[in-house]
Amino acid sequence: MSTAQEASSGRKAGYLVGIVLNAILLYLVNGWPGWDAVPFLTDETTQVLGWVNASIIAGVVSNAIYLIADPPRLKAFGDLLVTGIGLCAVIAIWQVYPFDFSDDGSVPWDLIARTVLVVSIVGSVIAMIVALVRIVTGRRE
Repeated sequence: MSTAQEASSGRKAGYLVGIVLNAILLYLVNGWPGWDAVPFLTDETTQVLGWVNASIIAGVVSNAIYLIADPPRLKAFGDLLVTGIGLCAVIAIWQVYPFDFSDDGSVPWDLIARTVLVVSIVGSVIAMIVALVRIVTGRRE
């Protein structure tokens, strides 16, 4: 097996793992035990579930497409779309902030959660810029 074939096989295995993990996450959030089993999530979580689900589904769909074909520009375009949807989800979470960490004052969970959201927003914007560059140049990661 050539190095290119090994790389392709490795990528395809990663896409398959991504599909499986995202499908499990989608089930856990919407099925059993469901988002409402998480004690620090409030009823406002329903306001962001559409974006969260869209982000997870976009990951499943893009990875399924990559299993069939993953030329660099297609992969970059898919990454741009998935990251854009994820960014919308994170912004919605920031706006709604469906968390209640009032039970535990020993750890600054609000600060940690807000910091993670800011890092996610900044990281998503950077990832989208990188994906745009990859679309233009046609280079793989």
